[in-house]
Amino acid sequence: MRAALWLLALFGVAVAAALFAGNNQGTVTLYWPPYRIDLSLNMVVLLLVGGFVTVHAALRALAALLELPRQARHWRLQQKERAMHAALLDALTHMLGGRFIRSRKAAVAALAQESALVASGEGVPHGRQLRALAHMIAAEASHALQDGATRESHLQDALHEAPARGSVNEQEMREGAQMRAARWALDDRDAHAALERLAALPQGAARRTLALRIKLKATRLARQTQEALDTARLLGKHRAFSPTAAQTIVRGLASELINSAHDIAQLQQIWLSLEPAERRMPELAIHASHRLAALGGDATQVRAWLLPVWERMVEEPDSLAENHALRLVRALEAGLDELDGPWLARIESAQQANPRDARLQYLAGMACLQRQLWGKAQQLLTQAAQQLADTSLRSSAWRHLAELAEQRGDDSAAAEAWKKAALGR
Repeated sequence: MRAALWLLALFGVAVAAALFAGNNQGTVTLYWPPYRIDLSLNMVVLLLVGGFVTVHAALRALAALLELPRQARHWRLQQKERAMHAALLDALTHMLGGRFIRSRKAAVAALAQESALVASGEGVPHGRQLRALAHMIAAEASHALQDGATRESHLQDALHEAPARGSVNEQEMREGAQMRAARWALDDRDAHAALERLAALPQGAARRTLALRIKLKATRLARQTQEALDTARLLGKHRAFSPTAAQTIVRGLASELINSAHDIAQLQQIWLSLEPAERRMPELAIHASHRLAALGGDATQVRAWLLPVWERMVEEPDSLAENHALRLVRALEAGLDELDGPWLARIESAQQANPRDARLQYLAGMACLQRQLWGKAQQLLTQAAQQLADTSLRSSAWRHLAELAEQRGDDSAAAEAWKKAALGR
């Protein structure tokens, strides 16, 4: 459409020029005594237009000639900048390819070319950011080469080129350099240096997933279990791990924290510091109750910590792993001599609600045995001994049945029970 309009306009101009020039009888007379020159008006118009075009072309040619030195300087500067950026790209490419010596040489070459540009008064606007990046690449390569002195030298230069109060890009570069420095310290097994680097980060940067991952490893290396647990919780909330992995890490750290308790008061403080969801984990509840019992804690408190796990086993038997259920039964069995009325009622109600659960039969039988209800204890333990899958509980059931048979004076039944207890079947 545009071409058609231009063609119509060109035809219009041609028609107007033809009408003007074809019927134009005007003349232009120039007097230059003693001469007189008569020219047609059309010729004068053509000469004026031709003169204007000639002068304009001559001026353009003169301007281009005078511009040649500046263009040559700009071309040389452009070539130097391209060489500088090419060296920086080579440094990054070699580092990713594992050629760390070449990477460091290329980074140093890029720094040298940038310095030459600055010395000539033609520094690039992003020079500071470029220098900081080149220093960081050289430092990363030096770290891979286990050259700690060179690494620290380039790191300090990078931090100098990226001040904390600089532009946004410079601040981002500084935060990235500090995170890499923390990672290097962690690789050197220097947890305290890594934590110091992370502590120097702004609050927002310190809560990023990368910084929290480094902090988790550093705190675990430094045996700061409580700090590591808090960091793992944050990572879980940020979805840095899968839910299963996050739960496993938190559970492991909480177990370490429980193991670090040396008295009852410290263990209770640790238990209260755990989140409600963590206190409901069967592994942690059973482990904490065992630790409390080992430290001589109150049996009532032990059973209170075990109560959520007990309710879960009774209400949803399939949701609790077999090893956790067995550990729960053993933990409750250890405190049967101090078992109170409500717990006896819980055990009896659970056994009656789940008459086919051999673990509950065993626990109820042991509770009856503790209360000297010999007949009921014998009945429950006999049923449990024939169904229990766990060897230790089955042997324990047969052993107690043998003792009951000896009390009754039934030597043959006692001998058979002792035999089964010894064979574990």
